Amino acid sequence: MARSVRRSLSPTKPLVKAPLRIGHLDAAPIIGALRRLHEDAEDATVDRMPADEELYGALLYLESRTAALKTVEARRKAAMERIRLWEYLREQADVHQAKAIADARAAKAQWADLASVLAVNAPSAAYNKALRLKAATLPNPSDSERPVRRTPEAVLLAERQAAARASAQRRAEEAAARRHTLMAPVAQRLLEHRGELDDDDDVTFWLDQIEAVLPHCETPTQFVSLGIYVEAAVRELRKAEPRVGEDALSVSAQHAIAAASALVT
Repeated sequence: MARSVRRSLSPTKPLVKAPLRIGHLDAAPIIGALRRLHEDAEDATVDRMPADEELYGALLYLESRTAALKTVEARRKAAMERIRLWEYLREQADVHQAKAIADARAAKAQWADLASVLAVNAPSAAYNKALRLKAATLPNPSDSERPVRRTPEAVLLAERQAAARASAQRRAEEAAARRHTLMAPVAQRLLEHRGELDDDDDVTFWLDQIEAVLPHCETPTQFVSLGIYVEAAVRELRKAEPRVGEDALSVSAQHAIAAASALVT
């Protein structure tokens, strides 16, 4: 009977199952709890144990002094926590080593220079290992719940997609900034005619929002918010026209509404 051929996954395809990870962990309180176990056991050298924040050194001490714990329960609890903390360190190592590689490259280190410190034999191997390490620092463009596959192809794809998203975000922010140069004076003109436009209802509410954001409008998010508020104010002013009538407004107030309407339409 012919053997079924196992199809290899695309090197850029996300992992089918997301591996479990320790993720964020506040290690110092855990080390503190393990220190208390040794104090309760009257460990004769516990005063030599590194500080709670010195995770690596504290783990080495705890490993060397396992026998100081007098009960099986205490030894099991300490060993389980040590396993968790070593796994946490393993996860963090990828992230921090990737950052160190990026710093070295920014400082003009060549891949040939990095081969020995990455424990590989060739510049190309150093390059590929650096890409695999970078997988730990990149969001997955296809599925934020799954890690980027640890292959050079997947990392390069994730980097290209992240760069494309960043570029699109920059273009959107630049467009918002350009639009704001038109929106701000139009919004100011509406506020200058509040005495005529206020209706103690929806129009007033949206003019209040414009008045609150306009003096401090500096970020792309604020630019977008101002545009939303002006658009809403125009919408409510148009709704109010049949009740108020244009004749009740000064010519300059009518012009202010028309300018705002033209901008948001």
